[in-house]
Amino acid sequence: MQQKIKDIIQASIDTKMKVLNDPAMIQTIEQLTEKIVAAFKAGNKVLFCGNGGSAADAQHLAAEFSGRFYTDRNPLPSEALHCNTSYLTAVANDYGYDVVYSRIIKGSGKAGDVLIGLSTSGNSVNITNGLQTAREIGMITAGFTGEGGGKMKALCDYLIDVPSKDTPRIQECHITIGHIICQLVEEQLF
Repeated sequence: MQQKIKDIIQASIDTKMKVLNDPAMIQTIEQLTEKIVAAFKAGNKVLFCGNGGSAADAQHLAAEFSGRFYTDRNPLPSEALHCNTSYLTAVANDYGYDVVYSRIIKGSGKAGDVLIGLSTSGNSVNITNGLQTAREIGMITAGFTGEGGGKMKALCDYLIDVPSKDTPRIQECHITIGHIICQLVEEQLF
């Protein structure tokens, strides 16, 4: 069992090393960070959406902005869109789960806001629908996906497609990259 534990840790390290050694990925992270800083400076917000573990990651990263990261500072307007369970269950029941994010984005998103969709496959229909709606209203779109980006690739201004097809390794990188962005945004604003 100890060797299996070591193998899993090594797989996580190997995936992160691929990210570390990908200049295009590093540049995309930098560019997305700059867009988020500009959005906050302009009075806009950052919204997140995901399903399952990616929803948990979305909520985690939204809390880093709206609460705090390293610095005791004013909150930044950020929200994970799945947290209102009454809304989520009503819309899923009445309209279908595929539109739970697109409807709330249509209602609360505005031009200049940032939407970050998280999906390890890049193919979650409710996320792609949300990204499409965000683009239609002039939001900046970003995707955290696995290798290749799936259908989200065509809908994202900024795509962070972790070079893996292994869901846990992808999600571990999403949180690492999300934390990097949170730290850099906080440092630039405060």
